[in-house]
Amino acid sequence: MKTSSLTIRLDKELEDMLNKISRQSGRTRSEIARDALRRQLRLASFEEIRKRMMPFAEARGYLTDEDIFSKIS
Repeated sequence: MKTSSLTIRLDKELEDMLNKISRQSGRTRSEIARDALRRQLRLASFEEIRKRMMPFAEARGYLTDEDIFSKIS
């Protein structure tokens, strides 16, 4: 698998949080950063899909998450 590098700047607070979680979890800073980026990108993708689907859902009377949950539970 080919990999690439990304350099980012962290403020002191974020760096301290990253170091703390790294020590506590036994994972590298890179592993934690990759996981956080992966989660954020998946969330952004989900939100974009949801935004595109909302007009279709609303046309069928699904206005809230509760409307959908009531149909599937």
